[in-house]
Parts: sequence; C-alpha cells; structure tokens
Amino acid sequence: MIKNGIDCIDGYDSLFHGKRLGLITSITGLTAGFETTIQVLHRKYGLSAMFSPEHGVRGDIAPGALVDTYTDEETGIPVYSLYRKDSKRLTPEMLDAVDMIVYDIQDVGSRYYTYLYTMLYALEDCAKAGKEFVILDRINPLGDRVEGNVLREGYESFVGGYPLAMRYGLTIGEFARMADDCLKLHARLTVIPVEGWRRDMLYPDTGRCWIAPSMGLPSFATAFLYPGLCLFEGTNLSEGRGTTGPFETIGAPFIDAQKLTAAMQKKGLAGVAFTPAYFIPTTSKWNGEACQGVRIHVTDARQASPVEVGLTLLYEIMERYGEKAYFLPAVRDGGRQFIELLCGSDVLTKQKKTLTVLLEEFAEESREFAKRKREYQIYQ
Repeated sequence: MIKNGIDCIDGYDSLFHGKRLGLITSITGLTAGFETTIQVLHRKYGLSAMFSPEHGVRGDIAPGALVDTYTDEETGIPVYSLYRKDSKRLTPEMLDAVDMIVYDIQDVGSRYYTYLYTMLYALEDCAKAGKEFVILDRINPLGDRVEGNVLREGYESFVGGYPLAMRYGLTIGEFARMADDCLKLHARLTVIPVEGWRRDMLYPDTGRCWIAPSMGLPSFATAFLYPGLCLFEGTNLSEGRGTTGPFETIGAPFIDAQKLTAAMQKKGLAGVAFTPAYFIPTTSKWNGEACQGVRIHVTDARQASPVEVGLTLLYEIMERYGEKAYFLPAVRDGGRQFIELLCGSDVLTKQKKTLTVLLEEFAEESREFAKRKREYQIYQ
C-alpha cells in the first residue's frame, strides 16, 4: 500500500507533541482512509491556526478568488489567508500564533500550480522567523519525468516562482529540499516521506482515488496534460474552463473543429488522440458562446509528452488562424504578458523560433534540470 506523509505521522509523534501547530492544507489533505489532515492533526495534537491557499482549506472558493481571514465552522480554528490582494505571505502576527507550520497539499507536478509557491513562500517566511516547517509529503502524480523549459530570471510570478521545468519530476518535499539548499534558506525543514511509492509510478499506478486538487483539474488525464495545455491560458482561446474537460478541450468560435482535428491527427503525436470538440463554456473565456476545437485524449501516458502536445497544438492554431488567435496583452502597463509568465521566458512572444527548434531547446533544458534535481530526490 502506498502511504502519503499524513498516513505515516504516528512514527513522528515526538516532532509534533506539545507544539502550537499551524496547518496549510486544502481539499486534498486526506489520509488513505479519507479522513482530513485537519481532523487528524487537531485530534492528535490540537491545531492553533490554519492558513488558506487559493480555493480555501476546504476547496470551496472559486479559482482566482481572494480569500478572507475567517473561523473554520467545524473546528472553530482561525483560518488566515495566504491568498490576499496585498500579499500571499505569512505575516509576523500569523507566525507568532504557532511554533510549527505543517504543509499538506497534493501537488500536480507542473510549474504553474500556485500551491507550489504558497509552500515556497511559507518555507521562506518560516526560515526567516526561525519556525519549524514540516511537509507531509505526497506522491508526484506525473512521476519522475522532466519536460519543458526552465523558468528564466526576471519572469517570476505566482504561476512560476522558481526555476523549475514545466514538468519537474519532484515531490513537494523534494522541491522544498531543493529550494532550501539553492536559496540558502537554512530552514528548520522536516519532510515526512511517502512510503511504497517509486519514481516510475504515475498516479493510476498507485491505486489511490484521484481527489481533484482544484476545480480545473478534475481527473488524472487533465493533470497529465496540464504541463503543456496550461499555456493556452495565456491566449484568447478557451482552455476548456467551464466545460467537462478543462485543459483537455481547446477551442474558440472561429475554429473549424474538423479541419483542426484532422491536422493534429496527422502529426502522429505519441500517446494521444484528437477528436472534434463542440462546446459552450459556462465560465471564463468565450462564456456562453458556441466554440469549436479539439478534445485531447490520453491513450498512453507513458508515451505521451504533454509539453510537446501543448506546443504543437498552439503552433498549429496560431499558424492556421493568424490574427484571430493571439496572446493576451499584459494586465498592466509595463508588465509581462501572461503567456510569458507561464512559459517563463519571451521565447513564444519575441523570439519566434520554429517548433522544431523550440522543442529541441526545451528538451536540452529538461535534461539539464533532470540532472540537477537528482541530489534532492528522496525516493528511488
């Protein structure tokens, strides 16, 4: 049986006993028996505070919606927001309420995911304050494979706050070890490891139920495609939000579904298939408008390369539809376009490289990152 960190805490009782605990968690903070990490830690040791990432500690807040400080109805524990308009950091007042902060959120293995940087910011803040930081580690659902480019300096944001590859092949605990060492944080970091997981395992290999970490990632297939298909959030194309297949469905009103599907099928991309998609998004881009596009089906996750799939589809649409398909402008004057923040560079907006050259360069960056990450790996 594969156990996540929360399933193994009985062996670490002395680490938690007698301390004021703060918990950063979300709807994925569950044991193998589907008990929440909130319940387990509060029952065994007592929680002094909780800290909410995007979507809230119980997953009931919409994507991108700011979180207010509130009291958790079930436990009566104060919940402080780490997704505020003015900051996503722990304040000195928050840290004064605890001796240790525990982090337990299922990561998805993609650089863009905001929970990564909630963890990183908390690690940095705890290091500065001299507070203990404990990660209840969880498996990486995308396994060990590395794909995509590495984020460049100057392109940091909350969808890319550290020089990781798009698909980086580390657990959240391993990433914390890397960040602590490379940033020289000297944090009081403890990682409670996973048991029974091997690096070559993808999520379906574990036998565990998929718990959607957020509304946009309802299935493993969605999470698997996310490292490549998330790039469409930086375009005027629908990335499938407001449909039953976010990040599996790509389209817009001006696309011809049949022609685009035929073009993508001819490319012979390993491990995926394309079918025509006809949809009306209920939220986000093109809300309420009839769209056409493609639906991407993962036929073999071990053969497929989501970054290659996403970039190939992006290039095909941009070339096929010219000015109708475009990258969204920067939100504020002088700021970077969202596609640049997602891609971690201006390679798509200013460098205008061919797809072949781009994929070759990304593959080289992936190989180099894969070498660097090995010293921080906990699991074989």
